[in-house]
Amino acid sequence: MKIIDLRSDTVTLPTEEMIRSITEAEFGDDVSGEDPTVNRLEELSADIFGTESALLMPSGTQSNLVGLMAHCKHGDEVIMDSESHVYYYEVGGMSAVAGLIPRFIKGKRGVFKPDQVHEAYRGKNIHFPNPTLVEIENTHNRAGGTIWKPQDVAAVTDVARDLDMGIHMDGARIFNAAVALGISVKEYASKVDSITFCLSKGLSAPLGSVLVGSEEYIERSRKIRKMLGGGMRQAGIIAAPGIVALTKMVSRLEEDHRNARLLADGLNNMEGLSIDMESVQTNIVVVDLYGTGMDAATFSAKAKNNGILVSIFGPHSIRFVTHYGIGTDDIETTIERMETIF
Repeated sequence: MKIIDLRSDTVTLPTEEMIRSITEAEFGDDVSGEDPTVNRLEELSADIFGTESALLMPSGTQSNLVGLMAHCKHGDEVIMDSESHVYYYEVGGMSAVAGLIPRFIKGKRGVFKPDQVHEAYRGKNIHFPNPTLVEIENTHNRAGGTIWKPQDVAAVTDVARDLDMGIHMDGARIFNAAVALGISVKEYASKVDSITFCLSKGLSAPLGSVLVGSEEYIERSRKIRKMLGGGMRQAGIIAAPGIVALTKMVSRLEEDHRNARLLADGLNNMEGLSIDMESVQTNIVVVDLYGTGMDAATFSAKAKNNGILVSIFGPHSIRFVTHYGIGTDDIETTIERMETIF
């Protein structure tokens, strides 16, 4: 039985071209700015996003942490969605390491409105942390891969500017958002102060994330990265497949989106399963199991026994993620095997 792994797009394997690029890359000491492959990746990233500079990181978690720390001081407040990845899945680093305090907004499918930022803003009152930054996540993982449209980002940014606050975007899957809307990522970068994006996940590189922003901001970030243990030497081994990811793997994300919709349509027709179909905007499908009488752990075990790997997303919810290496035939097989469970 073929195992179909739909737990996450982090399980993607690098392409043959990515592996070959590592063996052919030039290397140097990145801490000294002497790795030509890293420099090329960072220049390419800045060009794609239309920013002054960019910085390679080992992981999205480090990239977000550095990104926040470069905006804020210890004890500052960050306004964010209550289900944001930075808060939910990054080991509390924003508080434990950076000393930052989250101030939560409840968004709709991960997207919140300008008036909600106003309501969350408490001013520079002696009793409260200084509100320094607004953080948004695009696409939004826990909301089901939902998209912030550029006009919604711009509206929130305008309010943040009026309140003298910065804007950071956790854009781990920002290329999914851009491809789904048929726009350039420059449209997002022009509206915020910083963006972090993953070379892994849908772009299929084995590891690596990049932070983009102004030259001054990235230089601050570079020193913070070093402090957190992210100073790398011959990091071209990461950058080389990252260049392939950016130049060859973006347009294919549309295939993942079509497969996610096909999967959602098939699952939503099964008795007991419930999907918010409006949330199926990119490559993530979140399924409510409550009507089946099964909890997520039980369902996940049954799915695994049938060769389908899924993520437990809550007591009664699971997540499927389409990605490179999963074809339409795999989706059809998944639907068939899910039917046997019920």
